[in-house]
Amino acid sequence: MMKHIFREGSDKSKPVLLLLHGTGGTEQDLLPLGDMIDSTASVLSVRGNVSENGMPRYFRRIAEGVFDEEDLIFRTKELNEFLGEAAEKYQFNRNNIIAIGYSNGANIAGSLLFHYENALKGAMLHHPMVPRRGVELPNLAGLPVFISAGENDPICPAQETKDLDELLSKAGATVEVHWENNGHQLTQTEVSAAADWYNNYIK
Repeated sequence: MMKHIFREGSDKSKPVLLLLHGTGGTEQDLLPLGDMIDSTASVLSVRGNVSENGMPRYFRRIAEGVFDEEDLIFRTKELNEFLGEAAEKYQFNRNNIIAIGYSNGANIAGSLLFHYENALKGAMLHHPMVPRRGVELPNLAGLPVFISAGENDPICPAQETKDLDELLSKAGATVEVHWENNGHQLTQTEVSAAADWYNNYIK
């Protein structure tokens, strides 16, 4: 089992919000974000299993912006399997999970989409990069994806966002990109845009 918090929502018909923190974060970090998106939904907030100089992450990297691809594949499988275990343990629908990820958390959520056809029902990716290049994506027909990005993001160049949008769209996903000019930080306006998107797309 991965270290996590599960908080049952008042409306069990709603998707379970899978919260995935950025580098150095914990399973506590994005709980307020979950509330802002949908305060009645159940929440599963997961801590990354990798430590980089004491900072939790979801997978290793070789350098800034250079992923350890082998570890990424292994950790993506680990998270996907954990979601199945959690669904069984907490009695929620495994096919009704929407990820909300920031930075490293957005990258592992993106990696779930790249590797497993039915891993997620939708995703909100804040400042993600392309998890892998040169791989064939599963069929993501109709899968709703929200991406927020910074035009001046020093960690995640704007081209990464454009490439990710193109790759997901080619695989059939319905992608909406929200651009800001606030570097790599996760802003209140991004979260508001994600909440609006969620209310439009997720039933």
